[in-house]
Amino acid sequence: MQDVFVDGRIAVKPMPVYQGRRATVKYKGLLAQSGAQKVYMHVGYGQDWKNSTDIPMSYVGGQCWQTDVTIDGTDRLNFCFRDNGGNWDNNWGMNWAVEIL
Repeated sequence: MQDVFVDGRIAVKPMPVYQGRRATVKYKGLLAQSGAQKVYMHVGYGQDWKNSTDIPMSYVGGQCWQTDVTIDGTDRLNFCFRDNGGNWDNNWGMNWAVEIL
């Protein structure tokens, strides 16, 4: 199955995501388009971003970065991205979120 990029910037597979399982996130947003040398996915769970952490991403070509994440939360996976220069892509302050089943 081909990746479906939401607004051309992120793809999450499989959808929906399930607690305790792994999901792959691909990123083609502003940082990738700006030539970032390293990209990290910043993740957390629920309204207050519980257990937030940064996960290094791997460059997979075509201005696309990818990482796998084990879904450790129970209600919502929140995420945004940063590069090694301290620049953030947080979807204009809205971040990204997917519900966890």
